[in-house]
Amino acid sequence: MLVVTLLLTSCTAANDAADAVARDRAKTVVNGIVSDRFPGVNSAPITDCIIDAASAGEIISIASATVTGVDQSTVNQVLEIAQRPEAVNCIAENSITLLGI
Repeated sequence: MLVVTLLLTSCTAANDAADAVARDRAKTVVNGIVSDRFPGVNSAPITDCIIDAASAGEIISIASATVTGVDQSTVNQVLEIAQRPEAVNCIAENSITLLGI
């Protein structure tokens, strides 16, 4: 039983590490897209909102653009995620915070 527990713990740690790498790479892609679309805006909070609204599959798809390159389909995917209610609300809340309101 101890061996099974250790194996499951190892798998969970590996999955968490893979998720963190994928999210980090996806953030790099999203940050670049947001910066290109909205120059001069602090893109980090917007990027976080988009990543948080994305599914695991979408994060992996976006992260793959760090290898294959960002194309129009990647941009469209990011913009579609950014229009979801949870992303819009998060971006609005962060914008208010950034403005000091």
